[in-house]
Parts: sequence; structure tokens; C-alpha cells
Amino acid sequence: MKDFSFYAPTQVVFGAKSEEKIPQLIKSYGGTKVLIHYGGKSAEKSGLLQEIKQRLTDAGIPFLTLGGVVPNPRLSKAKEGIDLCRKEGIDFILAVGGGSVIDSSKCMALGVPYEGDVWDFYAGKAQASACLPLAAVLTIPAAGSEMSGGSVITKDEGELKWSYDDNLCRCKFAIMNPIRTYTLPAYQTACGITDIMMHTMERYFSHEEMGITDALSIALLKAVKEYGPQVLKDPENYYLRSQIMWAGSLAHNDLTGCGTIGDWATHNMEHELSALYGVAHGAGLAALWCHWAAYVMDAGVARFARFAREVLDVTDEDDTAAANKGISRMRNFYRSIGMPASIPELIGRKATKEELLLMAEKCSRNGSITNGNFKKLAYEDVLKIYTAANK
Repeated sequence: MKDFSFYAPTQVVFGAKSEEKIPQLIKSYGGTKVLIHYGGKSAEKSGLLQEIKQRLTDAGIPFLTLGGVVPNPRLSKAKEGIDLCRKEGIDFILAVGGGSVIDSSKCMALGVPYEGDVWDFYAGKAQASACLPLAAVLTIPAAGSEMSGGSVITKDEGELKWSYDDNLCRCKFAIMNPIRTYTLPAYQTACGITDIMMHTMERYFSHEEMGITDALSIALLKAVKEYGPQVLKDPENYYLRSQIMWAGSLAHNDLTGCGTIGDWATHNMEHELSALYGVAHGAGLAALWCHWAAYVMDAGVARFARFAREVLDVTDEDDTAAANKGISRMRNFYRSIGMPASIPELIGRKATKEELLLMAEKCSRNGSITNGNFKKLAYEDVLKIYTAANK
């Protein structure tokens, strides 16, 4: 195992009436003027946005709102929010939504005190030294951004979808009410289930072993694999929704990566899929993972065999046979919850040769970097995986 530092400072307030504590929490973290950041009309139609506004009004906390966040959040929207925060003297950002809204809020929070272009952080040109405090009211369990230090933003020019990770932009608190997820469409729920599992799998597929961390990862994966299909059949079951919501946070607050070195190649490759085609992140991950797994399996067959046996109930004694059967069962699981298992299933057609080349070039930064740690993937490797996924 590797030495590690675990830091998870976000205060989680979980439960059916957790929204009641928003005003006092904002005040406790020094907020005096709030920007409520959200996505589309669902926050308005559900009544959640109005409820939060009323609670802040009753508590004497002034606020402004900024909606319009889209899936694969745009840099242009974050910059709009940065300008608004500076102009209006905002000192606290409240994200109301899922990962896209929270990531957009993190980008804004990083950009307000920074004199340069906030994209510098995502392009690897600068490291943040300050960040506006922010918090989340989670409505879509998937990305885990409510408890992580990471964010992903898409630059409008060039459709560059890049990430930045910094403990400075971890949420001060996260409001998590499972009831708010009852009305999520089945497809969106399934995308979330996939993303939650993938956040754990990206960390699990490591050449470093840490017994406790591995046990936590396996338990989390088995739980989501069990509860995920159930919640799709019974979407207003509070217990099931609670399991998925809490799993989303645990999968991405770094707990399942302590003592190991994660991979993240599938995530990096998916960023190019969603940047180019505008697809849901979870669906893009499902379309790629089995093809990544088949390509890198020879770098650690025993790890894949253990995953197959402990998560997917494979009983084969031979490691290679078990590993291959595990990949096949994972593919079947994705399809069973309505997820694609290839690029044509994802976008409704095969990607063109030009599109495959473009994605491989962008993912490898024109061949200047490798992706992944379980097996280092150069430009040619990434292109082969995209090509395999395109059949």
C-alpha cells in the first residue's frame, strides 16, 4: 500500500427535513450574501428553489440566483457567475442540483478571488490559493462532487472538457434529502448508478493493495449493484434512494482510494465522448469501461479476477477465465439497467474515423501525455480502445 492523506471536511446533513438547516449552516460558515446556483426548470417546478429562497428570506440572508447550468457544465456560465459574484459582493455560493451544478459552482468559487483566467486551473497553468466558500443541496446522486475536491468544466471554444482537483473547493456542507431524488427519470438514475460504481472501480483497479480500502470498495460496489436495479423498479422507496445517495458521496470522497493509486483512464476517455456528443457522463462511462477492461486486463489479471468473484459472483477458478467472465457480466449489468455498452449504443450510430482520431488526440493532448495507471495508455492505446468500443 501507499502512504496517504485522507481529508473529507464536508459536513453532511442527511435526511428528509435537512433543508431546514440551510440558513444556520450558511451563517456558521461565514456567509452573508448568497448566490443560489442551479440548472434548469426542475429546481423551480419541484418547489425546492422557492423553498430555499423563502428560508433565506426568513433568516434575513440576502441572495441572488443564477440558473442555466447544463450537463457537462460550460466555462462561459461559470465566468458569468464569477462576474456576478464580484459585482454583487457575493461571499457564499449555494449549489442546488447534481454534479454539473456543483462543478460549475466550484469553478466560480475558484475564479472569484483569482486575478487571472479561471481556466488556468483546469489547463494546469496555475494552482489556486483561495476559494469562495460553497455548499451543495444535492438532487442527483451520481458525481459525488458534494464531498470531493474535484470539478470538471467544458471550455466552449474547442469543446475541451478538463478537470481540476483542489481541497480548497470542497463543499462546506452538503444537504442530502433522498426524497428530492424520487422524480429522477430512470435513465438519469441509471447514469448515476454507473457513475457511482465507476468512481469506486477507478480506484479499485490499482496495483497497490490496501486490505481495508479494498474491503470498503467491494462492499460499496456490491451494495450499489444490488440496490441500483431495485430503485429503478421502486423509485419512491426512501430506503433504496438513501442507499444510492449516500453511496454516491462515499464513492468519491477519496475513502475508497486510501493507500492505492487509481486509474481514471475511462473517465478521461469519456470526457471526450461527452464533450463531442453531449451525452450523459454515466452513459459514456458504461459505453467504454468493458472495452478498457479487456484492453488492460493483462496488466493485472488477478485483480480483475478478484473483482469478478467478489462483486459479480463469478466462480471460475482460473483467473483469466474469471476475469473475462467478470467483464462480460459487467456489460450485461449495464444493459440490464438501460445503459449502453458501446459507442453505437450510446450515440445511435458508429463514430466516424475522424471523430475517433479527434477524441484520441484530445484525450492524449496530441500524444503528449499518457492516461491511466493500471496500464499507461499512449495515444495509440486510447485510439484502439475507442475503436473497440465503436463496434
